[in-house]
Amino acid sequence: MIIDEKTIDYVAALAKLELSEEEKVKAEKDLGSILGYMETMNELDTDNIEPMSHVFPIRNVFREDKVVNEPNRDILLENAPAKKDGCFMVPKTVE
Repeated sequence: MIIDEKTIDYVAALAKLELSEEEKVKAEKDLGSILGYMETMNELDTDNIEPMSHVFPIRNVFREDKVVNEPNRDILLENAPAKKDGCFMVPKTVE
């Protein structure tokens, strides 16, 4: 793909950028080198390479979820700044 001034203007408009003439020349050079590198990457033979989502093997290190229904109201209310009848008391928000 050839990067020209029209392409740079189009990409700048999509990104909502206002580029000076110097910035346009630099962007043209940078985008050209990026696309050149991508062409180099496309030359690699990846037919026998397994796709991966991460460089390192990922495994779940979390504990297994266990549903526990315990009557721990008193423990939960120990840190409450205010409580009434076994419930949290909060300031009134609606008049």
